[in-house]
Amino acid sequence: MSEMSAPPFVSIVVPCFNEATSIEECLDSILAQDYPSSRIEILIADGESTDGTRDIIERYAAAHPAARIRVVNNPDRIQAAGCNRAITVSRGDVIIRLDAHAKYQPDYVRCCVNALMTTGAQIVGGAQRPVWRTPFQHAMAVALESPLAVGGAAYRDPSREGFVDTVWLGAFHRNAFENVGLFDPRAVTNEDAELNQRLSSSGGKVYLSRDIVGYYYPRENLRALARQYFRYGVGRARTTLKHRRLQTLRPLAPAALVLGMATLAIAASFHPPTEPLFAAVAALYLGTLLVEAMRLGIRQGFALVPDILAILPTIHFAWGAGFLYGVARYAVRPDWDRVPLRLPRRYAHDDGHERA
Repeated sequence: MSEMSAPPFVSIVVPCFNEATSIEECLDSILAQDYPSSRIEILIADGESTDGTRDIIERYAAAHPAARIRVVNNPDRIQAAGCNRAITVSRGDVIIRLDAHAKYQPDYVRCCVNALMTTGAQIVGGAQRPVWRTPFQHAMAVALESPLAVGGAAYRDPSREGFVDTVWLGAFHRNAFENVGLFDPRAVTNEDAELNQRLSSSGGKVYLSRDIVGYYYPRENLRALARQYFRYGVGRARTTLKHRRLQTLRPLAPAALVLGMATLAIAASFHPPTEPLFAAVAALYLGTLLVEAMRLGIRQGFALVPDILAILPTIHFAWGAGFLYGVARYAVRPDWDRVPLRLPRRYAHDDGHERA
């Protein structure tokens, strides 16, 4: 940053719905940022929460008037649509998208701005670092360290630094939304990766920085985990069909596992000679999971092994089933617009201020 000029004005955008248990910790970490408070606004896109989330936000806004906390109504209750509503009314040269069920280091905003200004990327972000309150969440955090869980995705690795295909959340130059459009408003999940893919296809760059540090809380039980990863699979399938290509081959592995195991199970039911093959493949898969769970247990504690053994196949089969369902669903009924909604460009007015 130039010593003679003010740092970029930052709009922090937080989509949320029924986050009463986590919104306070999120807001506390935002208010604790070491970036100049006069150069920040906080826009909460609330999906008409029914658990008191909005009351908490309004209480924080009243208690911290200088923080410029505003609620943006999001009747669609879709994160991407909420982000778009907030971005459209934002004033920032830099737009940072955050999640309500997460917390952020005091230098998070500053590091995002520095990375945008020094790397030449249009989108920057940090790794997705899990923290936990319960033993199951602890096991989730450990399981997600395994390449068997997410296929070695770069945004899960806090040691990675450099240009990548996607990042967790993200900080954006405003012109990224002016050039390639806003989030896909119908994308229930995978909206970040979809936007990153659009940007990369247009020649833009996405950068992962070790200095950008934030933490999120994993799901608290297997049912919620299965639902989450099924939706992730559906979202990835939708993005794949929309752009007619895969950014990486990672999504094919769990889909192939589900399809292959289902095919072998059906074949074994109707053709007994294939039963040994099905049993061998199942034994190989379960043995691989057991070896990996024990490896993680040696490092983090054997008490976590039973939960890890349940978490890994839940991720695989929920994600794979979701991907296959999404391919079938969106191949028949695509729901996206080919021309994305763009953020209007700003221009200098006669009074020296920028206008849309």
